[in-house]
Amino acid sequence: MGTLLGVYDDETKAADAIATLRDDGLDDISTYTPTPNHTIEQLLQTSTSPVRAFVLVGGILGCVAGFALPIYTVYDWPLITGGKPLIAIPAFVVIAFELTILFAAIAGMLGFLGLAGLPQTRVPLRDVRFSNDHFGIAVRCTNAQVETVRAKLEEAGAIEIQTDA
Repeated sequence: MGTLLGVYDDETKAADAIATLRDDGLDDISTYTPTPNHTIEQLLQTSTSPVRAFVLVGGILGCVAGFALPIYTVYDWPLITGGKPLIAIPAFVVIAFELTILFAAIAGMLGFLGLAGLPQTRVPLRDVRFSNDHFGIAVRCTNAQVETVRAKLEEAGAIEIQTDA
């Protein structure tokens, strides 16, 4: 497996390169852009982040824990006052709400960190031009595809191509 990085000075050239590579069946494409670009985002066909599922599961677990903890506590150490029932759901709603928010936030943060691959153990691809006015397209491909990918990047107008970036 090799990685080729094409550097472009125009977003339309970068978008053309992505479209050409996607048409050839290459899916392992990463882009580096100075600003968000909806055209490039649509060409990459990114999917919706599953982080919201982590937040939902964390929130449900927090809500269940928020009701289970006080109910268990009341049954384990009952304090009967004035003949009132031991389990008073309205009083437990505050605890359930707080634990719902806490668990959802923690699950969302852990889901984000896990899906983003953080902490990162390898050095990411960096070029200061990508934060100014240039666009980068990194393509992971097999050794047999390297020359074809290089030709496609050059054909789209790359001003520079780096190998194993």
